[in-house]
Amino acid sequence: MSDEIVVYITASSSEEAEDISRKLLEDRLIACANIIPGIVSLFRWKGEICRENELLIIAKSRGALFNDIVGLVKKLHSYTVPEVIALPIIHGSEDYLRWVRETTGESAQGS
Repeated sequence: MSDEIVVYITASSSEEAEDISRKLLEDRLIACANIIPGIVSLFRWKGEICRENELLIIAKSRGALFNDIVGLVKKLHSYTVPEVIALPIIHGSEDYLRWVRETTGESAQGS
């Protein structure tokens, strides 16, 4: 199985989503981030059922970088427990997956 992953991160505002995405990109922890507005999240928090308007960041990266992604998101996020989950990429265009690996790799230069 390949090491490439898709990471879901919810954010409370467009500014927060862009700040997190930009820092992940600057640190070469992700190759790409899509920010989708208009997410409505229902969840249980501290014994209550809550409803929040959020944005969803869909980031492409590698499994080897996941713990670093979580650490950076926790530093920048306004939530006590931000959503940061990863799903494996089972199949994908080899050209795209190579780009993800090169962009997030130590040897990546200006990709």
